[in-house]
Formats: sequence, C-alpha cells, structure tokens
Amino acid sequence: MAAVLLTGVSAMAVVAQERPVQGGTLVYLEQQAHTNLYPPAGGFYPNSGILNQITDKLTWQNPETLQNEPWIAESWEINADATEYTFKLRSGVTFSDGTPLDAAAVARNFDTFGLGNKELGYPVAEAINNYDHSEVVDAQTIKFVFKKPAPGFLQATSVIGSGIVAPSVLDQPYAELGDATKIIGSGAFVIESEVLGQSLNLKVREDYAWGPANVDHQGRAYLDAIQYIVTPEDSVRIGALLAGQADIIRQIQAYDEPQVEAQSYTVLSAPTRGVNNNVSFRPENPLVRDLKVRQALTAATNSAEIVSTLFSSHYPQATSVIASTASGYVDLSEKLAFDLEKAKALLDEAGWVPGADGIREKDGAKLELNVYESLPQPQNRATLQLLSQQWGVVGVKLNVLAGDSGSAATDNLDPLKTPLRPAMVGRADPDVIKSNFFPTNRDSLLQKGGSNANATWEDPELNALLLSIASEPNPEKRIALTGDVQAYLLDQAYVIPIFEEPQVFASAPYVHDVSFDAVARPSFYNTWLSAR
Repeated sequence: MAAVLLTGVSAMAVVAQERPVQGGTLVYLEQQAHTNLYPPAGGFYPNSGILNQITDKLTWQNPETLQNEPWIAESWEINADATEYTFKLRSGVTFSDGTPLDAAAVARNFDTFGLGNKELGYPVAEAINNYDHSEVVDAQTIKFVFKKPAPGFLQATSVIGSGIVAPSVLDQPYAELGDATKIIGSGAFVIESEVLGQSLNLKVREDYAWGPANVDHQGRAYLDAIQYIVTPEDSVRIGALLAGQADIIRQIQAYDEPQVEAQSYTVLSAPTRGVNNNVSFRPENPLVRDLKVRQALTAATNSAEIVSTLFSSHYPQATSVIASTASGYVDLSEKLAFDLEKAKALLDEAGWVPGADGIREKDGAKLELNVYESLPQPQNRATLQLLSQQWGVVGVKLNVLAGDSGSAATDNLDPLKTPLRPAMVGRADPDVIKSNFFPTNRDSLLQKGGSNANATWEDPELNALLLSIASEPNPEKRIALTGDVQAYLLDQAYVIPIFEEPQVFASAPYVHDVSFDAVARPSFYNTWLSAR
C-alpha cells in the first residue's frame, strides 16, 4: 500500500469500515525511553507519545486549519493587546483520581508552566512568554494576565507542553516525574504499570467523555489498552511489526519504507511545522566566529544531495529556517544555494588556506570541527557523515562523534569543544523560532545568559527580533517579523537548514484512525483494531 501523508483527524483511516470496533490492546514500539513527564518536557517525542494519551489541553489546534478550537475550554476572550486571556471551562471534567479539572486546577498548572518552581525544580515552559499570573474568576472561569503582549499564548494552550495534570502531581519534585505512575491527567487513558526504561502499560478510562468539541467521537477510547515497549534497534522494530508482534512503530527510517509498503503495511508521515532539521553554529568558538567561514560552510552544504541520498519524499528539502508548512514561512532558498567555488573563495578571503593534508589552516590552527550526532533525529549520524564529506571537498574537517558518549551532554554546552550541533523544534506557531534560538530557551547558539554559564558571546539584534515575535499583538506585523528573523539567521549564517523533519510511523493494516496533532504527536483516542 502506498505511503500516506496524514495531517488531520478526518483522514486517518487506512482501511474503510462501517464503524469502529471497541476493544483490544495496541502494541506500540518506541525508539527511546521517555524521560520526564512534566508536560512542558513533552518536546521530547517519547514523552509526548505518552502525554498525548493521558492529558487534555485547554484548546485543540486543528492540524488541517491550524486554528485553535474548543476542548477543555469551551470559549475564550482575548483583550486587544493580548495581555489578558479569559477561558470558560467545560463542566464535568475530572482527573483520573476523581478530582475536578476546574479553574483552580488550571491556574495551578499554568502558574507552574509560566513561572516555574525553583524549590521543586520546575523549569518555565518554553511555549509561554511574558506570563504574570492567573486569576480564578469562578469554578469554571480562569483569567491569565501577562506582563507584556503574549500573542502566542492561545496556541500555547494546545501544545503538548500544556497538558493539564492534577495539582497533586505538581506537589512532587520535578526530578521524580520520570516515574509515569505519578502522572495523573484527565485523558482518555491512564497509566496502569511501568518497567522504567523498558515498557509502559496504559488502560482505557471508561468514564472519559470530553474529546475536542469538533471531533465527533466524545466517549471512551475504542482501545482497551496501549502497551509501549522501548525498542532502540530499527531492524528489531521493523521485524516485530512485519511479524505481527507489534501494531505500530515510531521512527521508521526512509530506507525501511519500501519493505513496509511491499507487505501492505502503512507508512504514516506527519509534519512537525517548526524549525527545520539543521546544524547550528556556536559563534563563540574562534573557528566559526568569522561570518565568512559560516557562509562558506553554508555554500559547501548540498542539502539536496543529503535528502536524495538518505531520505524519502516524506522529508522535503529545507528552503528556510522553518518548514514550508509553518506559520510565517518565507522561501529563502536563494540564501542556501550550494556553490563550491563560492565556499572556497570565502575561506580564502577569511585567511584559511589548504595545508599539506588538504585541511585548511590559519595561524597554526586547522579548520577542524567536532559535532555530536543527535540520537532523536532520523539518520542524523549518516546526515552528518555526508555533510562531513561535502565540507571535506573545500578543506574543512568535520568529526562526527557518538551521541551516546558520556561526554556528549557536557561537551554540547561548551562551544570550544562543539562549535556546531544538530537541532530542530516542532511547534505550529512563530514562537517556535524563539524556542530554538533564544538564550533562556533551547539556546541553540549558546549565547550569554543561556545554558552555558561561561558564554560571553551574544547577538542583541537577534534576541530583540525573537522577543518581538513573542510580544507583537498585531498578527500581520508578527508574521512580518517572523520573515525578518528567518532572513537574519541565514544572513548571519548561524544555521544551515537541511530538511523539513516529519515524524514517520508504520502500522499494520488492521490498525485504523491513528491521528496526529499539529506537530506530529500521535493520538490513539480514535484508534481501533479490526480482525487480523
């Protein structure tokens, strides 16, 4: 069966049948174990694949229109400068421990998301900007107040990082929330048991009755249970699926797609709509501080060759910092043109000349760079190895290091050891660019005031642009700023986008109606199994 691109809950059936069947356990093989299940940690895909089943959000972002629609909030009002948001909550919603999901519970969640909790170790959610406080108007009405305009907040109420948990969860230290059994949500499934790092069992919540308002299905999920099994090896996941030992798997590599389709299994690909899969430079490192060097490496990168060699049609070549399906996208492919002669000329102008071994040298130093592979990203080692070959043509040596090494996490925070790193972020809102590059968020460039306490380099102009996107209440101006920051990032050659990263799954033909949110997180609320 041909691969299908799935972008909305209305188009998820693989095989048509009159009506869904209730019952059965879905066996889901995940590439990596989850880490922390505090909802704002849901940016890590193994975390979100669990959180999407056990928590609900105030709003639902329709993956086809990208509009926010009612879910736990049945209506809302936003003031003119986007500094106050008031939500009216659906009545009768409860957490799985029986406590009400009311305005007080929502306030506790968003006060923690928006302000963090240093005593218990909770970080601030990257999707929430300029948060000041919440006000409980009545049991079903909650008001949020912001220090400055927060135009991305409505969309932020729909992201995986804004899943609502019982207040008792937030009484526990952040470090303890890697234990899934401690997470109490209001979702269609509940945690039943866990073998940490190996497997997780979810069971259906029988009294669930509050799916997103515009989704026809409102009652309990069709499945009785979901079994997650951590299976790191790609070949083992594929083998188990095709042998009937698993029903759906995440992270199918492009080279495995043909054998899946050849046996009438289905490839499911969903776009992440955010910052494209890329390599980002750390300009504090003297080897890449010079703009001409970064521009040269951009010109030496043949992303079309990377995509055509390693990936499938589900991985479009990047034409800007963010995906073509993202809000505010501007086609800037001319700034990413592959040009070997230009690359060589720029390196010559920067004073880097070929040495006896072919590697460029300057003032006794070689232009030799280290990068660690990113394990969550598809075929990242192969991508970086091909990039290394391309840069080698112009006399730059790129050493690709193992992402699971003991020094990887520490070295990635040291620009002198790792002058570049792979990155990507999925979110269907312009704030996604700030999430990736701003120093107090993911800090991809390692700026002063960010994750590296010793950093001295910063770009105030870039940071001002990022803050403007997060604080501009006028939609048209905000979209224009999004285009400006994409152009600025490429003009400064801070980042080399390579491809638009999807999440690619494979499922058995008897698995129906798997759906994905706006940034490719799976939901099994509508999923059902027919006879094998």
